Amino acid sequence: MTTAVATSPRTVDARPAESPATIELRNVSRWYGNVVAVNGVSFELRPGITGLLGPNGAGKSTLLHMMAGLLRPSTGEIRVLGEPAWKNPAIYSRVGLVPEREAFYPFLTGREFVLSSARLFKLPDPVAAADRAIAAVDMAATQGRAMGGYSKGMRQRMKVAASIVHEPSVLLLDEPFNGADPGQRLHMMDLLRAMAADGRTIVFSSHILEEVERLAEDVLVVVAGRLAASGDFREIRRLMTDRPHTFVLRTTDDRRLAALLVAEPTVTGLELGENGLKVSVADRTAFAFAAPKVARAACISIDELIPADESLESVFSYLVQR
Repeated sequence: MTTAVATSPRTVDARPAESPATIELRNVSRWYGNVVAVNGVSFELRPGITGLLGPNGAGKSTLLHMMAGLLRPSTGEIRVLGEPAWKNPAIYSRVGLVPEREAFYPFLTGREFVLSSARLFKLPDPVAAADRAIAAVDMAATQGRAMGGYSKGMRQRMKVAASIVHEPSVLLLDEPFNGADPGQRLHMMDLLRAMAADGRTIVFSSHILEEVERLAEDVLVVVAGRLAASGDFREIRRLMTDRPHTFVLRTTDDRRLAALLVAEPTVTGLELGENGLKVSVADRTAFAFAAPKVARAACISIDELIPADESLESVFSYLVQR
């Protein structure tokens, strides 16, 4: 699984792993001109499923492309299966990549798309390999249709089939569940779990917390190109849940309610403004119970109570605050 080696105040140490690392990053950075996409990231991955979690634009795609050997790090070192990743054809036959962006000829059928991948890998029996990969993603019934007529979820599954046709030891997936319906998501998750059970190393990126929670035991949290936390998902989820929270209330008497809420142990700050009463709390659950109770006792009506800091960006940014 994942072993944390990044120096971060919010890093969670992962469980010890006996198997050797299949992916190693050492102080890796990547920039485009003056834009830093990845900044000093270090970690090790082992067989199993690891979620690469972070808001859009955090650097997840850049990390995956560097791990696949398709993008050179500006600084640092990446090794995959014991070999340097960059400009090393020896590892390409052992790595599969499912990019987020789509690049295919729309007139190709799904089968032709996967078969072309099998032939590029020079497999001894590309037809049989394509059949197995297409069956694995449950697309046999529609493999004869042109990909230009596929739904987003169907194209995603065919991209996965093309990436696993050579049975790679390492599988890298960039937002693989985009466009998938609930049934397709469940099938894909079962497929990835089965591959991990066979000893493969699987890394998938997502900006959706629930996707990672359902599939990955270990997680890398990336914010603004930095590794904010790594290790056991449950511990990192606890950090996210236990962080301070801010709510905005609009009531029939904001000023009087503010005076009453000061006495609540979970309330850490209050601010009156034109747009309502902003309340900072240490425990969101305790506040959600306390606020209506206090307001009702004072005959104050709460017209609106909304979280002010629940975006993924704010959740993840909390992990890198010093």
